[in-house]
Amino acid sequence: MLAVKNVEVIYSKVILVLRGITLQVDPGRIVSLLGANGAGKSTTLKAVSGLLSVELGKVSHGSISFEGRQIEKMRAREVAALGLRLVIEGRRLYSHLDVAENLEMGAYLNRARRDVRERLQTVYEYFPRLVELKGRVSGYLSGGEQQMLVIGRSLMARPKMIMLDEPSLGLAPLIVRDIFDIIRRINQEEQVGILLVEQNARVALSVSDYAYVMENGRIVLDGPAARIQENEDVQEFYLGLSGVGRKKSYREVKHYKRRKRWLG
Repeated sequence: MLAVKNVEVIYSKVILVLRGITLQVDPGRIVSLLGANGAGKSTTLKAVSGLLSVELGKVSHGSISFEGRQIEKMRAREVAALGLRLVIEGRRLYSHLDVAENLEMGAYLNRARRDVRERLQTVYEYFPRLVELKGRVSGYLSGGEQQMLVIGRSLMARPKMIMLDEPSLGLAPLIVRDIFDIIRRINQEEQVGILLVEQNARVALSVSDYAYVMENGRIVLDGPAARIQENEDVQEFYLGLSGVGRKKSYREVKHYKRRKRWLG
């Protein structure tokens, strides 16, 4: 469904952020992109969604295709029209509009306007809390409620694939569990492919089919989510602390050669 091949991204013509990223998302699958702050995860999503230009960035090398169509030079609205939606980090809402109005804004594409009521009903089935809040101004919602709203808004246009940037950010553990349970349901019931950027590796891997680990603009490890979760280096760096209680850089781990053999 989505294929990113050897992509490099440069900002302001001088700052190289992505250094040959290659990844793919198969239809109906959940793929996680893991890594620490500054690894290049959000930049990857912006490259796919066509948003780099608003930050003086561009794809300087490589290709990005969605359902076989090259999209690395498309504008964001053109990418969205293909059925590829990005839920941006930070829960970006029309804060002066109420919940129902925000959801309807997600159906601005012509092909979605024909069935707005049906899509609203679908969103409310996934997020019953939004039914109670549909007349509430969205700027006054809690963080968890806002996250439900932005995911629900992305569903309004019947997307083929959704990219989620840090959906757990700033949320209580119980809310995170609920959000990820719904993400899994959406994937299974709507057959929507999902590319998930997340620092909470434990919860991300629990719902994913496949995972990539990024550091310093590169993919340093990838494989089925269950195998990634069992990898000792991933457990040490992303799921716990080192033996002396200091969080390591992934490149500092002692088993790099062993890890390469394990993948090979």
